[in-house]
This record gives sequence, C-alpha cells and structure tokens, in this order.
Amino acid sequence: MLESYVLAGALIATLSGAALAEQTMNRTGAATGRSAFLTTLPQNALLVSNIHEQNVYDPQENKIGEVKDLMLDRSGKVTAAIISVGDFLGIGEKDVAIAFDEIKAIERNYKTWLTMNANKDELKNAAGFRFDKNKGLWTVGAK
Repeated sequence: MLESYVLAGALIATLSGAALAEQTMNRTGAATGRSAFLTTLPQNALLVSNIHEQNVYDPQENKIGEVKDLMLDRSGKVTAAIISVGDFLGIGEKDVAIAFDEIKAIERNYKTWLTMNANKDELKNAAGFRFDKNKGLWTVGAK
C-alpha cells in the first residue's frame, strides 16, 4: 500500500513540475501564465494502472513475478520496475529492480499482459532491494 502512495506521489510531483514549467513558458519561451490542459489523449499510451501490481511472465508464459513499484527519473520517464519474485504464497519473496524497457506489454483478451526475457531463477538470483519506509525510497538489500 505504501508503495502505491509513493508511486502516486512521484507521479503527482512530476506532473506538478511539468504543469508549473508550462505555466511559465510556452513553446517559444514566452511567459503565458496558462495551464497545459490537453484536448486529446496520447494514443496507445500505457497506463500505470495496467502495470502496477500486475503479474510478469517469462516467454513461456510462466508467472515470474509481480510489479510492485515503478521508478521515474526527474523528467518523468519510467526507468526501472521493482519486481517481487517469490515462491508459493510469498514464501522466500524478494524484490528486484529491472530496467523498465525490459518489460514488454501486449494486449491479450482486453488486458495488458506483461512479459520479460528472464525466468524466475534469474530473478531470484538478482540483487535484492527493500523499501525503506523512513526514507521513502528503495535501498539495496533483500527484504
């Protein structure tokens, strides 16, 4: 649940920063004072709600983990995903970080299907990360 708040906060901060920049500068650099409201939405955009807390599968369609969090750079680009990998009922669960561009999203039966070119053992052997609730960020170290 906390990771959801952190993700939401990061998205709000990113969007707020972009809106502030748009209020002070238009495309030519002149001050405008107007907000950047969209009149259309990007086509084929990938929604955070279709990624966050969704299963990730290997190329053979075996579930290998679940997206627990997304990391954005200061420009708002998603750069990494935290994937939770574990055994049955979360026993031996571990959170690992992967480059976001390693995840491929396709539509399957009207649902987003996430895959990556790795297997569960590779994820289990990757460096572990844990969420530091006091600092509000991910740190190196198994759960």
